[in-house]
Amino acid sequence: MKTPGVTVKPIILLDGVHEVNEIHFEDVEVPVENLVGEEGKGWTYGKVLLQHERANIAGVARSRYRVRRLRAQVERSVRGAAPMASDKNFMRRLAAVEVELKALEYTELRTLAAVASGKAPGPESSILKIKGTEIQQAIDALYLKAAGYYALPYVPEQYEPDFDDEAVGEARESQSSLRYFNNRKASIYGGSNEIQKNIIAKHVLGL
Repeated sequence: MKTPGVTVKPIILLDGVHEVNEIHFEDVEVPVENLVGEEGKGWTYGKVLLQHERANIAGVARSRYRVRRLRAQVERSVRGAAPMASDKNFMRRLAAVEVELKALEYTELRTLAAVASGKAPGPESSILKIKGTEIQQAIDALYLKAAGYYALPYVPEQYEPDFDDEAVGEARESQSSLRYFNNRKASIYGGSNEIQKNIIAKHVLGL
């Protein structure tokens, strides 16, 4: 990363955190002793690695866990109010996300079966990446809705060890807004979702 020509520019996310970067390469020279594989095939190797990364970004297991937690949360009454589960529109949105998540899970299982047989993930990794991140962000929005006005305060100190849990909401609901803002990055890293649509158009639809 300290090679001349490699420039790292931090990207500050909407929640104020620095987690991701912009990397620029300009006339970078790689010493022979650092060569990996065949010269001139770097992008070919990189694309294979990206296919595995994008399949992993789908995050099916994590999304299933978050949906289970959300379902349990909305069944509870907060300060005597009717539980969120009584809101039919909310529950309809939650059910729609669960259906999409189940479909994504089967797509991921087919991809993993192909990898287990010795194949590399193909353009289906782009499908997994698009739908996986869209579902993650839809879940974020549902958590925000379930938190109600407790999610309104913007509290970056939420993640500090000495933060007072009683300061905001019943159960640190302000985390919902922080996670919502932070996870906007999911549809960009690993190759933006717009790029993934181009890959699908070319390699799946033949356009």
